[in-house]
Amino acid sequence: MTDLKRTPLYDLHREMGAKLVPFAGYEMPVQYPMGVMGEHQHTRSKAGLFDVSHMGQVILRGKNAAEALETLVPVDVIGLKPGRQRYAMFTNDAGGILDDFMVANRGDHLLLVVNAACKDADIAHLQKHLSGVEPVTDRALIALQGPQAEEALARLVPSVTDLKFMDFVSAEWNGAELWISRSGYTGEDGFEVSVPESRAEEFTRKLLEMDEVMPIGLGARDSLRLEAGLCLYGNDIGPEITPVEAGLNWAIPKVRRSEGEREGGFPGAARILDELANGASRKRVGLRPESRAPMRDGTPLFAHEADASPIGAVTSGGFGPSVGMPISMGYVPPQLATAGTQIWGEVRGKRLPVQITPMPFRPSTYRK
Repeated sequence: MTDLKRTPLYDLHREMGAKLVPFAGYEMPVQYPMGVMGEHQHTRSKAGLFDVSHMGQVILRGKNAAEALETLVPVDVIGLKPGRQRYAMFTNDAGGILDDFMVANRGDHLLLVVNAACKDADIAHLQKHLSGVEPVTDRALIALQGPQAEEALARLVPSVTDLKFMDFVSAEWNGAELWISRSGYTGEDGFEVSVPESRAEEFTRKLLEMDEVMPIGLGARDSLRLEAGLCLYGNDIGPEITPVEAGLNWAIPKVRRSEGEREGGFPGAARILDELANGASRKRVGLRPESRAPMRDGTPLFAHEADASPIGAVTSGGFGPSVGMPISMGYVPPQLATAGTQIWGEVRGKRLPVQITPMPFRPSTYRK
């Protein structure tokens, strides 16, 4: 792993006994001594701390930054109020998703947080089409998630108790400027905190001194987001999958749809608007295997047990510790996407029944 990058918290991960693995070009903790199951349940019951410093932070400046960004995304950036954050996605000319990300309005500029594996391509994409693009290279990013996340973070930054889901603020902690959003990717209430790189370890240690806070690795991060029915870029969404196929219609507001005030104007608009009006040829669904065997990504799906040709595939799958059963997501034709429909997945050469089920698999607990 000598060619891999390291986050500002690398030495702390080693000190805490993390098992490190390559991920998106970084040496990242996949689990700690507590283990994936314990880390998952701790986040659901108390507060889990994640190092997400490998993700990209990008500032977009300019008087017309929101209007400019709308030429690359199908969401409403102009209507995003100062101090608020929104889910967004870059699309390509075919309507596929180049990346999904968060965008916050910080008053005089926008802040984007993009996926680690895509950040270099995203920055190049932004710089090719827009001006005022400033990659942030001197800050770490941590996520504190779980029902006791507010109580823990408020000991250091009392004002976070005033935040609602998707609020975004700047706050001071011992002379360091923190950028804090009430958001995350676990289905739990929680926060993401951007910290100056030089203060990241100090701040993280202060949180980890608290009884309810434990470090959490990539393994539990994946099982938590899967239970929440959230997409993983590169698995559940990508350049060949449109937002409508992925079930992300909710992120495309009326103002950007057909007959909206700012209809279209983003890459792939013709296909995406057509699918919004007429439906797509496949749909992302929740899947509940009827056996105890998990159906992981790549598992082919069949309409009937004896069919020769698959009708889709699993894109994410594993065991859901909070729901006590195997769970998966995948794509099927719309006529098979109704909850309760039984289809079949092929695991190690054997066809096993699997039922279409609503998502999320476990209700989310965001603070509205």
